[in-house]
Amino acid sequence: MFARDGYSTMILAALVTVGVFLLAHFYLDHWLAYLIYVIVGVCCGIVIYFFRDPERKTPEGEHLVISPADGKVVLIKEIDEQVYLKDKATQISIFLSPLDVHVNRNPISGKLEYLKYHPGKYLMAWNEHSSELNERADFGVLHSTGTKFFFKQITGFLARRIVYHIAEGDELTAGERFGIMKFGSRMDVIVPGNVKINVKEGDRTVAGESIIGEIVS
Repeated sequence: MFARDGYSTMILAALVTVGVFLLAHFYLDHWLAYLIYVIVGVCCGIVIYFFRDPERKTPEGEHLVISPADGKVVLIKEIDEQVYLKDKATQISIFLSPLDVHVNRNPISGKLEYLKYHPGKYLMAWNEHSSELNERADFGVLHSTGTKFFFKQITGFLARRIVYHIAEGDELTAGERFGIMKFGSRMDVIVPGNVKINVKEGDRTVAGESIIGEIVS
């Protein structure tokens, strides 16, 4: 299964590949043409592989905070979040390499009260300042318990486009797909003090399946 947002890119990659194959076949020596076939074919395969979208089984539990992204937990720190939570909170940052699945899933169920897109820079996604300076989309969700959650899609050095299919007022379900970030990026999940953190720096997460936190009060 592939992400719908990748269809146009995959088709373009396939057309370019066919075009290069034909040019190499008619205008290059056989040994050089074969080399071009391999290089371009591998590149096309990588593009198609990037947009894979496997099914996931989300753990049941209304109080669970689910990872929104595949990747590595690169940062867990205390912050003062004044955009949506407006309180002390914990930031969990997940770095997605170009080889990770880049389809994003809702980390928590609830009403999407806040959404804002920010144009910005393209710092390396593991740079601590990318959360504030890079192109990103911010999402604020109110859980049924009254707990607020804040999460961000953040571009990286390679990523140049953020895609999301949710809007303010939508009711979100934890584990459901909501968007994608193309070619390397980062997700931040910001949780209040009544959430127990279940991951540590260096852990790897699976979108829609890994439990990264739990509401405890």
